[in-house]
Amino acid sequence: MTVLDDILSSKLAEREAKSQLRQRLSLQSSQANQVVVEGQKYLNFSSNDYLGLANNSETIAAVKKQLDKSGFGSGASHLVTGHHEIHDKLERAVADYLQRDSAITFSTGYMANLSILQSLAQKGDLIVADKLNHASLIDGVKLSDAQSTRYPHCNLSILEARLKKSASNKWVVTDSVFSMDGDIAPLDEIAGLCSKYQANLIVDDAHGFGVLGETGRGCIEHFSLSQSDLPVLMGTLGKALGGFGAFVSGSQKLTSYLVQFARPYIYTTALPAAVAAANYFNLSLIRDNQSFRTKLLQNIKYFKQQCAAKRICLLPSQTAIQPLVIGDSKKLMELDQKLKQKNILVGAIRSPTVPSNSDRLRITVSANHSFEQIDFLVEQLACPIRV
Repeated sequence: MTVLDDILSSKLAEREAKSQLRQRLSLQSSQANQVVVEGQKYLNFSSNDYLGLANNSETIAAVKKQLDKSGFGSGASHLVTGHHEIHDKLERAVADYLQRDSAITFSTGYMANLSILQSLAQKGDLIVADKLNHASLIDGVKLSDAQSTRYPHCNLSILEARLKKSASNKWVVTDSVFSMDGDIAPLDEIAGLCSKYQANLIVDDAHGFGVLGETGRGCIEHFSLSQSDLPVLMGTLGKALGGFGAFVSGSQKLTSYLVQFARPYIYTTALPAAVAAANYFNLSLIRDNQSFRTKLLQNIKYFKQQCAAKRICLLPSQTAIQPLVIGDSKKLMELDQKLKQKNILVGAIRSPTVPSNSDRLRITVSANHSFEQIDFLVEQLACPIRV
């Protein structure tokens, strides 16, 4: 045993003793409302494919067409030879859909958030961040040279108190829809505080883009926020859009600045053109057809109604993310195994991803789920919880 082996063994044993050891599932099927894992078929209530577009047949055809044109690998970063014309089309389409001046695409949402905070927030600045922000925002704050502080989740009075502190520039950073709770930040009020204290608002709309708002334009539509209200908006392409990658949208100066100064953008291989083509096609689908979103909203409403009828106490959420807090990690994993025995996959989320003693099932509803599938899940949730 080497010193490194001792360090690794100790850390892994500690996590296993707390029932916090993470395991990977290897899918043998496409991403859908039913998936195959190690030869076994499961109902899938753990995916972020909210609109059911990850395995859309028309999208697959668009990808095949692009593959014939551009091949698979992008081969280089955007600033060398990795930037394809389909990237330009996708970025223009995102900006037009969101009614913003400009957009720039990234390989992942994690990299987009690192880019925003590492490049924009400078020494002498102040970042004020929601305590339950996604890990990518937390790590982005760590990468910046700015001073930072956090406020309790969606606590506007403490946010305002933090913003009273003087700084060269102030940045308020928050998710729109929080990935583990499913609740929505009061962005209209937060934008008002930013205006009052001359702070810049940065929002991660990963779980709102394609879902929130009358036409799915996300948090900006849900709260009627202009580009001046919300100057830096990040969204992902691998959730409601069913694809892969991310974008940052705002002014033309913002995207030009990121091209020059965002290290995770400059020094990373570009998203393959075929993947960009899939994103572009699916964006066209959700822009022109509201049926995907309508079905998702129907399923969310139906799931909540059925849980209420069975006295299953979900966290208050109007989004596709419907958490059921169990509290104890061992009990959570026992319930997770019982669901697997009934051929149901649900995200079992434990500390440190969520705070201690708030371990939970992170149930995600898709437009592709049937009412019968939702009924079956609710029946299985009700039985073990009452035991």
